[in-house]
Amino acid sequence: MPALRSWFSIPRGSHFSLANIPFGIISTQSSPTPRVAIAIGDHALDLEAFAAGSGFSALSTIQPHQAVFSQSSLNAFAALGRPVHSVVRKYIQSIFDADTQYPEVLKTNSTLQKQALLPLSEIQNHIPFFIRDYTDFFVGLNHAYNCGVIFRSASEALSPNYKHLPVAYHGRASSVVVSGTPIRRPNGQILVDPAAAKKEPTYAACKKLDFELELGGFICKANNMGEPVSINDAAEHLFGIVLLNDWSARDVQAWESTPLGPFNAKNFGTSISPWVVHSDALEPFKTNGIENDAGVLPYLKEKNESHFDIQLKVDLKPQSSTSTTIVSTNGKHLLWSYPQMIAQHTSTGCPLNVGDLLGSGTISSTDRSGFGSLLEQSENGKVAVKLSGGEERHFLQDGDEVTISGVCGSDEDALVGFGQNVGKVEPALKI
Repeated sequence: MPALRSWFSIPRGSHFSLANIPFGIISTQSSPTPRVAIAIGDHALDLEAFAAGSGFSALSTIQPHQAVFSQSSLNAFAALGRPVHSVVRKYIQSIFDADTQYPEVLKTNSTLQKQALLPLSEIQNHIPFFIRDYTDFFVGLNHAYNCGVIFRSASEALSPNYKHLPVAYHGRASSVVVSGTPIRRPNGQILVDPAAAKKEPTYAACKKLDFELELGGFICKANNMGEPVSINDAAEHLFGIVLLNDWSARDVQAWESTPLGPFNAKNFGTSISPWVVHSDALEPFKTNGIENDAGVLPYLKEKNESHFDIQLKVDLKPQSSTSTTIVSTNGKHLLWSYPQMIAQHTSTGCPLNVGDLLGSGTISSTDRSGFGSLLEQSENGKVAVKLSGGEERHFLQDGDEVTISGVCGSDEDALVGFGQNVGKVEPALKI
């Protein structure tokens, strides 16, 4: 499809083209109360100011609900449902269209432009949703296999259930933070000598701090307790996607995980990108995921594939050096899709709430350059990862900055991107 043309100046190559319209929460120095906005080019459209200036005068559907744009999270807007999101998103696209039917709303309205169009450089981003619950899935088959080989063997890399259900654990919502928030290296129990006959842990700063390249999906439609979500309806429960970094303390995790899985090794920090790319914007980029060669039970069987062709990369920048791209992979390298994750999560009747966050698990391709964690790239510290400037890494050091980015498409005038998810490692507290 030809790129949408806008009267508003959108830089070529912007992640936030007219084809995107991602939603987020912003504030400014002059107006510090967080409220709803969309990103377009190198600006944000403040939807609270836009609504107050009669920006939605030509959209009757949203007029009774304009108070949602004054909220400090996207929860109220998301709860209106996918049909309303779609109408609002298309209306905003039409307002910015070069041949807009409503030039008086914004195109020729210089007063409202000054009030509502804010340079991204002058805003502060906030967590887009109030997150009550966070579940981290483990549906990146290549990552699961690589980890299984490292800790067990190739023949026992995957657990018997892996290809039959989307495996997950419940994470910690209180430590989900927006991009740009520093991440402190955690302290924890570590087994220094796993080969010793007597297993004696020490309490110390994590030495094997890692990132995990993931996607995060936000729920926009709740289900009642006791009522599973059908696989055919699950897509209507997904508001949109962000980039997610589930920071991991690998040495802490190795000691604590048996028998109940990750705990403190994962609860100290999860970073997400600030702009939520709506499901409608991702629709043209739906694709097949990793083929499942096991028999998928009917309640998880999709009629249409619903993975996303998202070009993903991770850059690592040491404090005293330049940045190096150490991961290049794609969002399609997942065994299970978001509708399947939602169907599985609710299959017991578990109620999901608006704003709940579902992590995909680490996304890795089959070659080392596409491995989405240092655990895989370094084979748990055995192989050095080379950085530009001559430095090497086995795991993250203090001062390292990790940047995840993702984008759909190749048309420089119609990219659907996520921007960046950035986190810098701070030293552990001395205990």
